[in-house]
Amino acid sequence: MPAVLAEGEAVEISTGAQVPRGAQAVLPLEHAVRAGATVCGPVSAPGKHIRLVGEDAVAGARLAAAGTRVGPALLGLAAACGHDTLPLRPRPRVRILVTGDELIPSGRPVPGRVRDALGPLLPPLVHTLGGEVTGVRPVPDHPVGSLATVVLTTSYDSDVIVVTGSTSVGVTDQLRRLLAEHGARWVVDAVAVRPGHPQLLAQLPDRRWIVGLPGNPYAALTAAHTLLAPLLAGLTGRPLAALPRIPLTGDITTAPGRTRLIPVTWDGATARPVGGHRLAFLHGAALADALAAVPPDWRPHTPVPLLLLTG
Repeated sequence: MPAVLAEGEAVEISTGAQVPRGAQAVLPLEHAVRAGATVCGPVSAPGKHIRLVGEDAVAGARLAAAGTRVGPALLGLAAACGHDTLPLRPRPRVRILVTGDELIPSGRPVPGRVRDALGPLLPPLVHTLGGEVTGVRPVPDHPVGSLATVVLTTSYDSDVIVVTGSTSVGVTDQLRRLLAEHGARWVVDAVAVRPGHPQLLAQLPDRRWIVGLPGNPYAALTAAHTLLAPLLAGLTGRPLAALPRIPLTGDITTAPGRTRLIPVTWDGATARPVGGHRLAFLHGAALADALAAVPPDWRPHTPVPLLLLTG
């Protein structure tokens, strides 16, 4: 191959090969007509089928902002640009503690006992939200102090400890007592929302985060999306996704002084309640596209923020 093409000259190259200096365009083989040493074909615009160095991204350009989730396309982009490694923040490690003497881990519930729904629900949700579950453990309400024993003696294999139940102020609710007695730094102490009011967020002196979710399954699900999800996003440097505001229709009762989170379907234009979302019942959430944040002063057809259900 000549180092430089003179005017009127052509040379055959393979797709992806380096274009010799002086070339003005590439004529695809299927459009070329060869007669001996002469090649002719339709005139190509200057630069046609030629990729210039740096035309997609100039040297030093930022290809992805900090906090971008590393997926297949980003890995391919990094490789194409010559990066063999990427600096990243690992998934936060999350240990799940499910409290409640009334819970059973499998089978059908019997009188006086309730099937644990959060043990199966939370691990895949945590993974979807960007965390890595290091374990799920049931913790009894009795004797008092059992939760503290588990939290304080568990191995330091987690950045976040999620406690389901035990977040209120009842006799068997141990989490607030644990945080108060061990010098935790409070960040969120209940939220004016329904369901999920007694949710909480605190940090222990050893820097582990404690997320308290209500024990009722639907309330725990909403709190996981509105409290645990932002925490995991912050620990990985990811920005929170913008919430679309969509007109909401349907027979909805507002809650004075509180925002209601209700499961809805969304057809791209209008959101409608699914129903079946009592505190302990997940039927509506299982069929919904999103959670609608309904303010106390909502009126029919007024747009409300939608929190898309990603898990």
